[in-house]
Amino acid sequence: MKNLKNKKAIITGGSRGLGKATAIAFAKEGMDIAVTGRNEAALKETVTELKTYGIKAIYSVFDVGNYEEVKSGIKTIIETLGGVDILVNNAGIAAFGSFNDMEVDQWSKIIQTNVMGMYYVTKEVLPHLINQDSGDIINVSSTAGLSGNANTSAYSTSKFAVIGMSEALMKEVRKNNIRVCTLTPSTIASDMSVELGIADKDSEDSVLQPEDFAELIVAGLNLPRRAMLKSAALWSTNP
Repeated sequence: MKNLKNKKAIITGGSRGLGKATAIAFAKEGMDIAVTGRNEAALKETVTELKTYGIKAIYSVFDVGNYEEVKSGIKTIIETLGGVDILVNNAGIAAFGSFNDMEVDQWSKIIQTNVMGMYYVTKEVLPHLINQDSGDIINVSSTAGLSGNANTSAYSTSKFAVIGMSEALMKEVRKNNIRVCTLTPSTIASDMSVELGIADKDSEDSVLQPEDFAELIVAGLNLPRRAMLKSAALWSTNP
């Protein structure tokens, strides 16, 4: 793209963590942004911050795991923004526990949010990108989608599925000049990681920060249209 100014982006899970850092990075590039999530107060706060960069910023409250809410929310966003060029599928949840100890409802909720949520949002955005014969979709997986570990069965399953869905979609829509990128970051000091106790937000010198992740996305988007970042794994330099 080289120049992202005035492009229109939708970022799910955009009120905090990786999503918010990405939204700020996009705003600095002059892009108009819609952030989605379930916490209206947090979304309002993020939108207020984004507007300080002189861009158009809006929010929509919906659960990505609820298809009817997604259909309504995405429709309103695209009408308000006046279109869409970039979708960042970032919304996701995590919980850890042994295969037998984790409740069935919790296991199912992770799959519903992380897999079906990504599918629902993409399904509603994709026709607009196909119609304009251009666009970018960035799907956030995880290193947990590359290798399973004890007590991560639900989360790893969801992130493995994200990689499969994302790569299949990439091969399907390349002919429409739509670039689909699958990201598999290792542990980042996001709000979710800190809350789960797997990252320390204050360890900036040893743990990846959300801003690092956002910088990678912007770099991928700035590649010439002839080039596509198919996938990328972001790791900390510290073991």
